[in-house]
Amino acid sequence: MKKNNNWIFPVAFLIFIIFWKFISGEEDLKNNYPNIVLVMTDDQGWGQTGYYNHPLLKTPNLDLMAKSGLRLDRFYAGAPQCSPTRASVLTGRNNDRTGVFYHGYSLNKNEVTIAQELKKIGYNTGHFGKWHLNGIRGPGVPIFKDDEYSPGEFGFDDWISVTNFFDINPIMGDNGIIKEYRGSSSEVIVKQALNFIKKNVDNSKPFFTVIWDGSPHDPFVASEDDKVGFENLDKKSREHYGEIVAFDRSIGVLRKGLKEMGVEKNTIIWYCSDNGGLKNISPSTVGGLRGNKNTMWEGGLRVPAIIEWPETIAPGITKYPASTMDIFPTILEIVGLYPNNKYSNLDGKSITNLFEANKHKRTLKIPFRHDNRGALIDNNFKLIAHDIEKLEFELYDLSNDPTESTDISKSNSQVFELMKNEFMIWNNSVDKEVNAMKFNHPKHWVIIEKYIKYFDQWINRPEYSRWIGRALKKEGPGYQNFGPLK
Repeated sequence: MKKNNNWIFPVAFLIFIIFWKFISGEEDLKNNYPNIVLVMTDDQGWGQTGYYNHPLLKTPNLDLMAKSGLRLDRFYAGAPQCSPTRASVLTGRNNDRTGVFYHGYSLNKNEVTIAQELKKIGYNTGHFGKWHLNGIRGPGVPIFKDDEYSPGEFGFDDWISVTNFFDINPIMGDNGIIKEYRGSSSEVIVKQALNFIKKNVDNSKPFFTVIWDGSPHDPFVASEDDKVGFENLDKKSREHYGEIVAFDRSIGVLRKGLKEMGVEKNTIIWYCSDNGGLKNISPSTVGGLRGNKNTMWEGGLRVPAIIEWPETIAPGITKYPASTMDIFPTILEIVGLYPNNKYSNLDGKSITNLFEANKHKRTLKIPFRHDNRGALIDNNFKLIAHDIEKLEFELYDLSNDPTESTDISKSNSQVFELMKNEFMIWNNSVDKEVNAMKFNHPKHWVIIEKYIKYFDQWINRPEYSRWIGRALKKEGPGYQNFGPLK
């Protein structure tokens, strides 16, 4: 009996069509990868923008960006402090999971970073500015090429970086080579980032660019022009606000540069600060919120944030709660790498649903843990752990009490107990990772041999002189391996 093989051709043709669509779709995605720029300020509070009606500060460039992008009015730093938040940006995980327990700790070598993942699919990656993830404390100094925790070790092809905060006319590590630059910290790193971007645009390569500013962290140093309008403030506040003016101007330079290169429409700019605003600055840095940097109150965690992507995101304002831990999964979903079981241990979630004006409530709670304190945000409810070991918790309803003035743990005991138990289960999962981890405490650079040999060259630099002087006298916290350094 003769077999009927008429089915072979149609089936083969169908398989070919499916395969072709898969291949071409994947190729289309590769050819249209968005460029990505992450911008982060250092100690800028939630209330320190013009678009939040600050009484003195004008930020025309951030205002324009907020008007044309998605303004995130409830965006949270991963921790109330610098290094821990930076770790959460790169990994999508709580800082303690990554070994960055406090400022100056090095990022665990086992962590998978967003730069490493993007590099695998063809992105060129660059870091510009403050790093603060290599186990070194003190004012920012150049990062050397042989530093085992340099940006290059975590997926960055090019980097012009310093260990910590930096100000006017900084010296930085250009892929490990010490160079001196002229201008404010904001001006310097945006200029260098644009050079990196231009090189990639000319070569038709997608780029991932991280710009981590040194402003407005102390010591506060601003130009006379940038202090105009702040004459009635105390000296510290004048200089502090002047640094934000310089940063805002650099945002304008960045956006103009992208437009001149013709890549602004398919470039994501995601801007935020690394922690809440400082106390003892006038006017207030936190826009009426409770607390400041290094606290678990809203003023210590909530920060200004904007995502601009003209080709995809319509302008808008959202009060959907999100955090720096969401950056990793959001970016990876955009490029087709997430969700994936490989990233099952994240603490953040993708927020691409916001790009289509999705008004649904957040399903994954936002957890925080830092220095034996913690918090858990479930939309409008916020659990705060003032002391995790002693189980000291409070509960607040941010929709009715945005200044966190009334603890409702007793009047909402069911919600309170549920969130407390959920936090402790999550906290135990963090403990399990931490207990299996090897880590070193941070060191101040004045006791590290490769920096000591530069003392003679650097002792007259205003940002270094005090620390080098202490080290030479072998006194003060600047000479200790580990201590309460500012």
